[in-house]
Amino acid sequence: MKSSDISKNIQPLADRILIKETTDSSEKKTSSGIIIPVTVKEDNGARQGEVVAVGPGRTENGKLIPPSVHVGDKVLFSWGDKLKLGDEELHLIRESEILAIIK
Repeated sequence: MKSSDISKNIQPLADRILIKETTDSSEKKTSSGIIIPVTVKEDNGARQGEVVAVGPGRTENGKLIPPSVHVGDKVLFSWGDKLKLGDEELHLIRESEILAIIK
């Protein structure tokens, strides 16, 4: 399922964001020349992904506050409920779980 299909089929509610996690597919090399393969992953809690769908925002004092992120933004996030749609794994999170937008 493509990202455009996902955003047509699923509409997050309130301040929830649907993210497709991206993985780094390159080997890393330390300054001393040691090659770290892709299969070794450091889990520091932060994940990287691309926003595929965005809810309308949260309501505060009767006013709608739109989210800060948009479809297509690359973000760092801390966790999320995992969903499996077709062959893709996605994360459904609240906007407050997004740590940063990658520019």
